[in-house]
Amino acid sequence: MSDDVRASGRGRLLTGVAWAALLCALWLWGREVTEVSPGSWPATGDIAAAGRPPVRALPPPLAPLPGAPPQRLAIRAMGLRAPIEGRGLTREGAVEPPPYDRPGTVAWYRGGPQPGSPGAAVLVGHVDTDRAPAVFYELGSLRPGETVSVTRADGSTAEFTVDDVTVFGKDHFDAGRVYGPHTAGRAELRLITCGGDYDRARRQYNANVVVSAYLTGTGPA
Repeated sequence: MSDDVRASGRGRLLTGVAWAALLCALWLWGREVTEVSPGSWPATGDIAAAGRPPVRALPPPLAPLPGAPPQRLAIRAMGLRAPIEGRGLTREGAVEPPPYDRPGTVAWYRGGPQPGSPGAAVLVGHVDTDRAPAVFYELGSLRPGETVSVTRADGSTAEFTVDDVTVFGKDHFDAGRVYGPHTAGRAELRLITCGGDYDRARRQYNANVVVSAYLTGTGPA
């Protein structure tokens, strides 16, 4: 890990040894995930989407909810409905993404906050496989103000409003900004996939698309 990333993670987020270890593992995932040759479909539009203005005025945050594991993800703007499964870390200490034989599945990092609870819950998914686009292929098309819904095991639905879409080059991946809460006390969500250009020599994309959202509503499943 480079000194500047380590310093950023500690300076902004460090609350104990366990959190430092989590940042390290997530940083590794951000740099290494998705070693697969893409097909012939168009490149993702993530670079163009980053920094777009909100589609509407952003609502105030809702107080965090009691904890409950996530079950399903829905993003109306993408026409997306996907199951969520809890995942841990690989032997190398990186967050384990969904398996390639389930490209329509989203992984929740179960060692971190639950969606709707205080802190930043992390959901990751593939952008593509060697055969077709995957669950987060259109993630970079989201704009601030659009809604992300997470159905939870307690029967509730946590509704999040997107407030930021950013593309991080893997050589300048800021673990603190990506995985840490942007506002203390809020319930936040991070949706993460690969983006940018595909490096055939290294067999991976050179960037990550990171969508940040915060809790603004709740309702029945």
